[in-house]
Amino acid sequence: MSEMQEVPERAAADAEAASPRVTIVLPCYNEQDHVVAEVERICAAMDGSGYAYELLAIDDASTDATLARLRAAKRRFPRMRVIAFGHNGGSGTVRRIGTQRARGDIVVWTDADMTYPNERIPEFVAMLDENPEMDQVVGARTQESGSHKFLRVPTKWVIRKIAERLTNTTIPDLNSGMRAFRREVSLPYLRLLPPGFSCVTTITLAFLSNQHPVHYVPITYAKRAGNSKFHFVRDAYRYILQVLRMVMYFNPLKVLMPLALWLIGIGSVKFVFDMVKEPLYIPNNTIMLFMTGLIVGSMALLADLIVRSRNNS
Repeated sequence: MSEMQEVPERAAADAEAASPRVTIVLPCYNEQDHVVAEVERICAAMDGSGYAYELLAIDDASTDATLARLRAAKRRFPRMRVIAFGHNGGSGTVRRIGTQRARGDIVVWTDADMTYPNERIPEFVAMLDENPEMDQVVGARTQESGSHKFLRVPTKWVIRKIAERLTNTTIPDLNSGMRAFRREVSLPYLRLLPPGFSCVTTITLAFLSNQHPVHYVPITYAKRAGNSKFHFVRDAYRYILQVLRMVMYFNPLKVLMPLALWLIGIGSVKFVFDMVKEPLYIPNNTIMLFMTGLIVGSMALLADLIVRSRNNS
């Protein structure tokens, strides 16, 4: 009788392992000295949480022993799946493919460099479980660290304020790498993810622009283990472009219409000034200001029409 009872229990356990509730996507690139310690920390937290989970450790064509150490540790962590990329695709590509391959209803993004408090992952998952109306939980860092801090802090503050203005929301941390979200909600936006670091900014703006509730949780941010992959000039430039691109994609009027109205307004004021100064004569620059404003305004309306048509299709 006990053997007959053991069969359905084993079947239930196998079914639970086959259909995890949570998928954790962990990009790994040249993290050989600490990647196993990060995996241990994540698995220990999830094992103690009671959530059925899988950990996708995706090696992004590391040039060190990261992949070998992940494969060697596979026996110790049965919930971990090791995926190896043939060439370096960037953290955004890793997160996109990891989310597409995820079997869990809730997907967690984090990093393998020991900076984020990954022991708090179950807390993020519980927030989504307890609040059906919430679609994403983001870890908002309470301090900034890393290289080029004196340049990163003001630059990120300016970009974050632009994003807040364009989305009409308060965003404590625009590009945090630690977050949990509902996979089903994220699927339409995965094709928008760029290959680099700004993928986390993209998923935040995509949710906010489409009125998906995002909740922010204050977290600590530890000193990075290993070398940073962030290049200030290149990645900051891409970061700014991605913010503008995302808002243009979802709400182009926010970007283009203020510029159009300013140009038309300045052109109108200058026209009045020109008429007072020299009646019946309109300088070319006045005409250019006014016509440029009309052209930009027309582009804004056309782009908004395309966005609305796309959303209704």
